[in-house]
Amino acid sequence: MNSNKIQPLGSVIQGSLSGGLEVRLHPDISVEDMRVGKFLVVEGTRSKFFCLLTDVSLGTSNPRIFTHPPDHNDSFWLDILAGSDTYGTIEIAPMLMLSLTNKEEYIGNFDNIPKLKDIDTELKLLPVKTIPSHFSQVYESTEQDFRSVFGWENDPHKCNFYIGQPLDMDVPVCLDLGRFVERSNGIFGKSGTGKSFLTRLLISGVIRREAAVNLMFDMHSEYGWAAVSEGKQFSMVKGLKQLFPNRVEIYTLDGESTHRRGVTSAHELYLSYDQIEIEDLRLIARELNLSEASLDNANVLASEYGKDWIYNLLNMTNEEIQIFCNEKQGHQGSIMALQRKLKRLESLKYMRSACPHNYIKEILNLLDGGKHVVIEFGSQGNMLSYMLVTNMITRRIHTAYVKKAEKFLQTQKITDRPRQLVITIEEAHRFLDSKIVHQTIFGTIAREMRKYFVTLLIVDQRPSGIDNEVMSQVGTRITCLLNDEKDIDAIFTGVSGASGLRSVLAKLDSKQQALVLGHAVPMPVVVRTRPYDQEFYSQIGDNNWQQKSDQEVFDAAKVARSDLF
Repeated sequence: MNSNKIQPLGSVIQGSLSGGLEVRLHPDISVEDMRVGKFLVVEGTRSKFFCLLTDVSLGTSNPRIFTHPPDHNDSFWLDILAGSDTYGTIEIAPMLMLSLTNKEEYIGNFDNIPKLKDIDTELKLLPVKTIPSHFSQVYESTEQDFRSVFGWENDPHKCNFYIGQPLDMDVPVCLDLGRFVERSNGIFGKSGTGKSFLTRLLISGVIRREAAVNLMFDMHSEYGWAAVSEGKQFSMVKGLKQLFPNRVEIYTLDGESTHRRGVTSAHELYLSYDQIEIEDLRLIARELNLSEASLDNANVLASEYGKDWIYNLLNMTNEEIQIFCNEKQGHQGSIMALQRKLKRLESLKYMRSACPHNYIKEILNLLDGGKHVVIEFGSQGNMLSYMLVTNMITRRIHTAYVKKAEKFLQTQKITDRPRQLVITIEEAHRFLDSKIVHQTIFGTIAREMRKYFVTLLIVDQRPSGIDNEVMSQVGTRITCLLNDEKDIDAIFTGVSGASGLRSVLAKLDSKQQALVLGHAVPMPVVVRTRPYDQEFYSQIGDNNWQQKSDQEVFDAAKVARSDLF
């Protein structure tokens, strides 16, 4: 007999396909053992339903009990009332159903179903289009149930990656990285809930399983080499370069900061004025306080001086600006304001008047070769630099990928197929705000999805700041705790059956728990995220992952902190 049949939790008493099922718990089942987000199974007559627990409540058969409730110390009366007059109920949302194809002998007798991986061609997971009948029994899920839905990490037919475990079981929950990288995805949660650790975890899986190449814009310099762990005691966790020394390259916009943190293998990255296009400035217009008139006059300057227009503008005197305006019909006040505001670019450590080496092309060549690239910002991690650099690099890489994709579609040769690229950005709402999303390359990538083999991994604590159209295109959403109602609403943009999932999201713990839903998982699931620790390093990293001892990394971090004060 199936072990979960020893003690059914309750019976389905009512419900609907759109609103979910109401289950009355059996008398010997404590309502306190029911947790929102729990994975449960309903065995109907013809199908097995995989469900998510969305709400817990108390019920009574006679309202008069409330007028004279028994004393809380009177265990005799409490036992008499329990189960018959007072009982617990749970709301569950069916997410998937398992039907048996051409296996009539198994219908209604789930004890006899062999292990799924032995007959995976005979069993089929389907979207829920019906509900179980009255009084169908509800059971705790078993390891086999989780395996049936989420598969095995070593499945040779899928690119599965173990992301975490259910709240009440020690069973791996796998995410299909092959499907994950096909679309743009998001990692959301308020500050301090572990978004950075989740991001590092997922990118490690992408690298290990070779699902795609990754370009990561590391705003706070915590993904490349090492980062400070969360907790009361100071300790360091390893970054991607330490785990995969031969597969990850670090570029830095602030060599001094990177060196102070003990990173010796990073390449410095420089950009020049002639690489900045007017579309790049449009994205940072808010940061530089640029008006539309200034941007219009930038076009006049670009028409006259070509790619060198910024360099020429910054070196023009007021008299030269006046002469230029008289000859070219520019507006003197707007051009002088533009010059004054672009002066801020001179303070950026990585910006040069001219740069003989094309670092963007170098990064593209690394991505073509299967290398993963982390771009650190160091002390240049202000919003002006972050938005300017990410936009400049991403626009040019996307242009190159469009050409590659078009060539592949023309030749249809597998050798011409571009490597799938995932671009990771933080503070994503800054790039995907509804006011500017149609003007940015990131909005274009999010809407194009897999068309040109480039997708986004957006990391953000303000999903409500992201345009609704973009959010509806996000394939997989991994969400830690959120408190703001607007942010919670944004997470479920374009998701059917979101009402039950809202309560699940609102009840997550503040650390190491996440709701995973979307394209890369068969059904929504709440997980305790996989620890990012020494055991993870040994399981995921290359054989020679430990280039520096933990003590050396710790000492380098102490030096970095002492240099700041």
